[in-house]
Order: sequence, then C-alpha cells, then structure tokens
Amino acid sequence: MSGVGGTPLSEFQEAARKFLARTERGNVDLPRYRGVIDALEGDFGSEARDAQKAGEHLVSGNITAASWIARTCNMSVTSAADRLCVGTQLEALPKVKAALASGEIGYQSVAVLSHLRDKLGEKRELFDEDEMLGFAREFSVSGLRRLCTYAWHVADPDGFFNEAEENYTRRRFHISQLPDGMYAVDGMLDPETGASLKTAAETLAKRKGPEDDRSHSQRMHDAVGEIVHHAMGQGTLPRRHGVKPHINLTTTIEGVKNEVGAPPAELELSLPISTRTLERIACDCTMSRVLLADSMVIDVGRATRVVSAPTMRALRVRDKGCRFPGCDRQVDWSSPHHIIHWARGGTGNLPNLVLLCHYHHRLVHEGGWQVIKSGREFRFLPPERVVMRRVRGPGMRWAA
Repeated sequence: MSGVGGTPLSEFQEAARKFLARTERGNVDLPRYRGVIDALEGDFGSEARDAQKAGEHLVSGNITAASWIARTCNMSVTSAADRLCVGTQLEALPKVKAALASGEIGYQSVAVLSHLRDKLGEKRELFDEDEMLGFAREFSVSGLRRLCTYAWHVADPDGFFNEAEENYTRRRFHISQLPDGMYAVDGMLDPETGASLKTAAETLAKRKGPEDDRSHSQRMHDAVGEIVHHAMGQGTLPRRHGVKPHINLTTTIEGVKNEVGAPPAELELSLPISTRTLERIACDCTMSRVLLADSMVIDVGRATRVVSAPTMRALRVRDKGCRFPGCDRQVDWSSPHHIIHWARGGTGNLPNLVLLCHYHHRLVHEGGWQVIKSGREFRFLPPERVVMRRVRGPGMRWAA
C-alpha cells in the first residue's frame, strides 16, 4: 500500500510505540483518545481507496480490493469493505471528512452516512451533506442509523424493499445437541420474527420474586421454554404422523418409584434425565403401559391421562393460574402438580393437585421447594425450611 515505510508513517509508528509504552495509566482523556483513533480509521479508509484506484490489489493477484486489504492487513473482508466504502464516499464529503479528522463526529457515524450515500446510488444527489452532518453531531450512532434507514426508505423505497428481501433470504435457525444433552441454538431471524420472539420472551422473562436468582439470559431461556410448552400443551399445533406434537419419555416402574438401582428415564431426542425431572414431567402426562419379554414388546396398553379431563377442568376453575405467591401466570400457562406424587400413592383427585407455572413447578421438583396444603390454602417452603417429619396433622399434606 502506498506510503508504507515512508517517513511520516515511520514517525507516527515511533510516536505510537512511545505512547503505548507509557508507565502512567488511567489518566488518558478517553473521548479525545477515541477521536484520534476514529480519525485514523477515516484516513485508513482514504488510503485504502487510493490503493484501490491505483490497482494495487490487482498487482497482487486479488480480484477485489477488499479481499486484498483483509489478507494483508489482518482484517475481515466485511471490515475491509466498510473502510473502502467510507474512503470512497469521503471523496465527495469534505465537510464530513473534516469533522471526523477534528473529532467532532466518530468513525461509526461517518460509516453510517457513507453507507447511506452508497445505497442511494443514482439518487445520491438527494444526500444533503450539511443536513446529515448536523444529524451526526446531534444523534447517537444507533439514533443516526435509524434516521438513515428512514431516509433511505423515503428516498428509494424500491431499493429499501429489495435489500429487505435479500436480508430475508439469510434467515436460518439451527438446533444441535451437545454431548452433555444440552442444546445449542444458532440462527438469524428476520426483523418481524425477531421482534415478535423478543417481545414474547421479554414478557415472560420478568423476575418472579425475591427467590428468583436467575440471570436475564436464564430467564429468557426459560421464557422460550414456556412458549414452547404452552404451544404444545394447547394442542393447536398441526398434527405430525397423525398425532399431536409431543415428547416421549421412557422409564420403568422402578424408575418412577425412584427405587435404588433403577435406571434413569430416557427423554426422546435427548440423554437420560434425573428422577426429579421425570417426576415433574410425569405430573401431567399421558401414560402408556408397554410390557417387554426378552426385549420383545408383548403388550401395549391404552394411553391414559394422569390427570383426567374432568379433574383438570375443576382444577383450572379452582386455582385460575399458578398458586405460587406473587406469580401472575394465568391458567393456560400453568400445569398440575401432585402434592404427593402419584408414583408414591398420591391420587389424581383435586385435593392432591395444585396448578404451577413451568418455573415454579421446576422449583418444587428440581429446586427442592415443598408444597404444604392447609385447608384451602397452599404454603411454599424453600429447601432450607423443608419439613422432614413424616407425621401429618388433619388436612395437612407434604409434597413429593
């Protein structure tokens, strides 16, 4: 690239090394420091543009200047293309270039303006440098980006639509299982889907109370889980292979009873799960008895709901939603919990049931909380206060 090894660059390198080797730290004016870096970014863009016009990338056998700069300057192609765009547009924007060099505006703001002017193409005469420079001085980078998006739509609605459609083709969503049974999610959502998912998840990701010590990321994960469980629980999803979407859980009688030496339950499309998770899922499920002999299936019983439809209707009317104190989950976002689990003799009748949302249901089973029923009321005790004695007084029940 032209200028490399020249006296001005050598002097600059020496000054930079001296500055970076300073012993006193913490007393640098950060805005001024950032301004110097941004001015250098702009100058780099101009130099890259000059090298492009000189055809230096062609001499090196590269088809594009961006790929050449990326390879020789240890940058990504996207970053190199961004600098080239800025350098190209600054040739026609002397006032913006001067404002960047003086530190009035930052490089990111200049990049936003440059990409807007580049997108306008033949309509770039609509770009008013004085007006846009004023916006760059007034607005934050995110605010300026939003304003430029609006301006682009006004100036070139067809171009705006075409890019939106091109971006839509980049949408993707991939779920892969990790060796430990967890799932990794990777994807790119279009604006409508992304905004809808974020809005729905944020609504369900609020803290449940003082006992809720989950991070925001964990609450967002649990919110997506609630959305999925709700969609499957409502039974409104399209059928697949003639049945409603569901997950299969396979276990043994010994496993359900949590007997010593019993094998773990196996969750479809996942690894074995703990007995506590098994109990939670089994609180509200449809069971099918399968008899095996020498690994051969010899009989399959009819599918039976753990909580019958009439009992479920009565439970929904009685509880009207999650009964954990302070929880706002409505009845459609809650599921039945057996105070005494049915695998240990608990009944599926209304007095032995209580509605809990997904988070609080998990808090009871996996989190060690305990539900105590006293008359018509329910008390929830954290693990450190769990009642260990087995004797019960009249009208008192202890959770499984």
